[in-house]
Amino acid sequence: MTLLDKDGVHLAVDGAVATVTLTNPAKRNAQTPAMWRGLAEAGRVLPGDVRVVVLRGEGAAFSAGLDRQAFEPEGFEGEPSFLDMAREPEERLDSLIAEYQEAFTWWRRSDLITVAGVQGYAIGAGFQLALACDLRVCATDARFAMRETSLGLVPDLTGTKPLVALVGYARALEICATGRFVAAEEAERTGLANLVVAPEELDGALADLSAALLAAPRDAVIETKALLAGAASRTLDEQRAAERAAQGRRLRDLVGLGD
Repeated sequence: MTLLDKDGVHLAVDGAVATVTLTNPAKRNAQTPAMWRGLAEAGRVLPGDVRVVVLRGEGAAFSAGLDRQAFEPEGFEGEPSFLDMAREPEERLDSLIAEYQEAFTWWRRSDLITVAGVQGYAIGAGFQLALACDLRVCATDARFAMRETSLGLVPDLTGTKPLVALVGYARALEICATGRFVAAEEAERTGLANLVVAPEELDGALADLSAALLAAPRDAVIETKALLAGAASRTLDEQRAAERAAQGRRLRDLVGLGD
């Protein structure tokens, strides 16, 4: 069932699995503010019974990053160009970037597990969109790169925190500062990718992983995701307490004493 199809974003739902697809293959799914609003809307209209969201890019590339038209003086019709944004007051500029970041934020919701299926290029904003998901399954031709610094910019679409969490500070700094490509083999070796498969096996691998993620009871998965997501910011004693509280909720629920 299709719930959204506009601005290069298609959302379809099949039971507990939703698929969000970037649908501008002629531009290698280059991203625009309109696409970001479409991605944010996809998160808002997602049915409550969806448990797994798969993110794909149509065509040969997952997403080649920001549409370079954003750097032209005219920008996109009805949108501020980057040159226009630079002239905005600080508060307005901050507000615009925060609005764009919404497209990259909802993928981390505790009630969902999100999976990016990456083929071909995932550059800049494309890399950060893949990083917004909980898991990444990559084809052997996947190529990641963070090119913002080469443009005199920084990665600002929520990708810096998950990149450091996945590969460590030193490697993350080197990847961002050099803008080099990270191939699929390195992505798997360093923890950036959970699984690498042949391009023709990507659809099947995503379907198999989605089915496996649905096997356990939903509330147990939600509690477990929350425990793992917060672990890095807690002390051991705080994490032990969080585990006890979560297990207490699960036990009470299993015997019918939950809220």
